[in-house]
Amino acid sequence: MGRDDKIDKESEKLVYQQHENDVNDKGYQKFISPISDAILKDFTPYSRGLDFGAGTGPVLSKVLQDNNYIVKQYDPYFHNYPELLEQSYDYIGSCEVIEHFYNPYKEFKLLKNLLNPHAKIYLMTEVYNKNIDFESWYYKNDPTHVFFYSKETFEWIKNEFNFKNVSVNKRLIIFEN
Repeated sequence: MGRDDKIDKESEKLVYQQHENDVNDKGYQKFISPISDAILKDFTPYSRGLDFGAGTGPVLSKVLQDNNYIVKQYDPYFHNYPELLEQSYDYIGSCEVIEHFYNPYKEFKLLKNLLNPHAKIYLMTEVYNKNIDFESWYYKNDPTHVFFYSKETFEWIKNEFNFKNVSVNKRLIIFEN
């Protein structure tokens, strides 16, 4: 489910800059812990990782690097290193990013192409379901949130891009290559 009204790139960047993403904030670290805990469980410090959509405060990178993990940061606004999109990774973490995809098909194709065999993508987003009253749903009120996902959408992505598996556990979504 997408959104028709789109803000310009400069306005979008300004919204992101207003987020209070302090990498040392223990509450922020706890918020992203579903992704960081899963990566720490599934991979070793020798695995190559990408924090895709790292933003102004790459807390996922900080938590992983504090555990001696090698993780690169990519973000089109704040860590724009396109050469990182020509490499391959054992895992990709993307926290509160996929709802910002203007072209989800293109972005998921890119993410899939960045993966090594047996790699995983770890995502966090609010998952829409039929019990949510869309009109009063807080998540849609952010003007930079332009696409929303349901469990069925993630199953479709799994099948379309030939992922071996997808799991959806509340806000944590994991695709296995």
